[in-house]
This record gives sequence, structure tokens and C-alpha cells, in this order.
Amino acid sequence: MLRTTGLTKRYGSRVALKGLSLSLASGQFVALLGPNGAGKSTLFQVLTGLFAADEGEVEVAGHSLGRSATAALRHIGVVFQQMSLDLDLSIRRNLLFQADLHGLPRRVAMQRIEADCARLGIEPNLDRKVRELSGGNRRKVELVRALLHRPSVLLMDEATVGLDPKSRQDLMRALRADVKERGVGVLWATHLVGEAEGADRVLVLHKGELLCDGTPAEVTQALGGATLEAGFIARTNESKPKETVT
Repeated sequence: MLRTTGLTKRYGSRVALKGLSLSLASGQFVALLGPNGAGKSTLFQVLTGLFAADEGEVEVAGHSLGRSATAALRHIGVVFQQMSLDLDLSIRRNLLFQADLHGLPRRVAMQRIEADCARLGIEPNLDRKVRELSGGNRRKVELVRALLHRPSVLLMDEATVGLDPKSRQDLMRALRADVKERGVGVLWATHLVGEAEGADRVLVLHKGELLCDGTPAEVTQALGGATLEAGFIARTNESKPKETVT
């Protein structure tokens, strides 16, 4: 569903992404694990068309982001690290606005909004203003919004930052259920090793380069630590990343 080939992005003399190649299959929950400054947010900004890569190619569901941006972006849903809901609108109005942007018929939009919010336990709050919600429930609204148009790929950029442990757990559980039911491919960027341990695959990004790609067990072994966390900390604290291990 998602493929990058030789992706490079520079900010002046600083290289944020260095020839990055990765792929994401339908129905996979893939954790993109990296310390702060690894290039995770830059990658997401390139994947969503906010920034243009200096080199390389992005394909989404077979569509080139560079040559057919509208077709490619139609298949992407995204939750950015910073919340982007209108605090003074209700949940319902926020979601209807998003549905209108995607050209969804109002009847279809209402059905999806009510069903998806019910599944995440926020349907009783549909007419409450977003500013009255907890951080966890705001994130659930953003997840519903990202999935309203039924994308093939969901990008989650540090989506649990600031959430308490229960809210983080609830969001992860809801997302895994959606992956299983709809076959959405999820790329979840995080620096929290605990969020990566339950993924189908783990990609370790450090200084714009891919260090490892495999199951949590395979990546743990490749990193050389007793645990995924120990290996991750040891490798990403080295001054220079080593050769990519797959």
C-alpha cells in the first residue's frame, strides 16, 4: 500500500532523510521507532505532501505522489503529532467538515461518524465541543476523522504524546481492531519502545537512515540487546549509525 524508494530530504546542509526505502502492506501494523530527531516527522510530512523530497519516490496504492498527488493522497489518512481539531466546534461538526472536504455524501458521512464514534466510545459526546474533551478522547476524534474516507494507509505521528497510560492503551486497542477488520495498513511513528513491541513489524530509524526492519523479535536480535528497549537505546546513542540490518 505504501512504498518509498531512495527518499532524501535536506534542510540546508542538514540531511533529515538519507536514501530511505521502506514498504507497508495492507493489514500490517508497522511501528516506526526512532529517537527525537530521527526523521520520523519529516518522513510523514513528505508522505502527506506537505514537503517535497529532494530525491526519491513515494507510491501510495500504486499511485506516484510526485506525478499523481490527488490519487495518492486519496488513499492516506493521517493523525499528526500536534492536534488539529477546532476546539470551538463539536465532535460532529469537526467530522462533518472533514467529510465535506472529501466529498462524502451527507448521509454516508453521518452513518460513518455515528458508527465509528460508537465503536470508540465517544458517540454520546458527539454534540460536545472538543475543548471539553479529555486528551484521550480528542485523539479518538482525530482517529475517526482520519478514517472517515476509508483510506488504505493510516499514518500516526507520535499520536499518544501527552496521553495517560489508559488512554494510550485504549487508542492502541481501537486501532489494532480497525487494522484487523478493514485491512488498513498503519505506520505508527513513536519513540516509545512499549508501543512498538506489539507491532507486526518494527522499523528503526536513526539520523534519517533505516537501521533495522523486521518483527520485534528479529529487530531485538539485530540490535544486539537483551530486549528491544535495551538494543534500541544502545544503537541510537551511538555517534554513528551502523550498516542497515534486515
